[in-house]
Amino acid sequence: MTPSVEFRVGETPLVALDRLFPPDIVPVYAKLEMLNLGGSVKDRTAHYMVSQAIASGRLTRDSHLVESSSGNLAIALAMIAQRFGIPFTAVVDPNCAPTNRRLIEAFGARIDTVRDKDEEGGYLHTRVRRVAELSRTIEGAVWLNQYANPDNWRAHYNGIGAEIVRDMPVEPTHVVAAVSTCGTLMGLARRLRERWPRIEVVAVDLDGSVIFGRPGGRREIPGIGASRVPEQLRLSEVDAVIYATDWESTLGCRRLVASQGILAGGSSGTVVAAIAKLIPRLGPSARIVTVLPDRGERYLDTVYDPAWPAPERRLTESFDTSYRRLAPRFAAA
Repeated sequence: MTPSVEFRVGETPLVALDRLFPPDIVPVYAKLEMLNLGGSVKDRTAHYMVSQAIASGRLTRDSHLVESSSGNLAIALAMIAQRFGIPFTAVVDPNCAPTNRRLIEAFGARIDTVRDKDEEGGYLHTRVRRVAELSRTIEGAVWLNQYANPDNWRAHYNGIGAEIVRDMPVEPTHVVAAVSTCGTLMGLARRLRERWPRIEVVAVDLDGSVIFGRPGGRREIPGIGASRVPEQLRLSEVDAVIYATDWESTLGCRRLVASQGILAGGSSGTVVAAIAKLIPRLGPSARIVTVLPDRGERYLDTVYDPAWPAPERRLTESFDTSYRRLAPRFAAA
């Protein structure tokens, strides 16, 4: 089973964020994942999981894909499923951007929206329970399960990780990446450590996410953080975590487009905010590589709206509480 036209993902540019982060202090290089065909890093995840499922015979034209997503994976799966002629139902929540919902439907997929928050104050548990319910009732249902499927991290080990190893002009000392399913972070960590064993792996999480043990709370930036610990995560492979708020993420997006001319999505703003918090802790020989997960046009009604988020959400936290070492393999330099 092959798609009607050739489908390619990856080979995205690696650029220096030299206007945002002066290279004479700490050079920062970023993979522009918004330039994938479907507009996000989730194109890699979706394409790899679907390809492997087809190769194994688990997924056929008689199947019906069902998946939980905050938006970008659903867009990528909708696009790929349409090309393969496979029906797809995306289980989303109210934080899914309106533009993302329209894109999912434009590719012919069905949307099923959960509205009840879960026990951690988010929607992930609720979405997963709904996927399980639909999987029992839809004939031929197949749930690839981005949260536990090892093809998630393998997509990035073989994709972004391999491309960074090939294209980085200097040896990076830190890799900084946003977390949700943790597939991107784990794939990057494993591939980059094969090449640079002493590289520090820094996770970026949103305030209100429970992934690294904080209590759950309100989060409005989609595609980053979670209300449960993903099965993909291996804490022993992560050296530190940096948190940012919705407001800090919004400011990060606006700084990125103002300085670099890169219109990126909300989780990219979280990454920018995290790197700004990390740099003061680093020495003069530090070099950072990161990933900007998606494009910003989908967030014009949210992070790029001057009135968003609401004034009461425009809070920041101290540097000391937003940076946390985990169990580093090496003593800090």
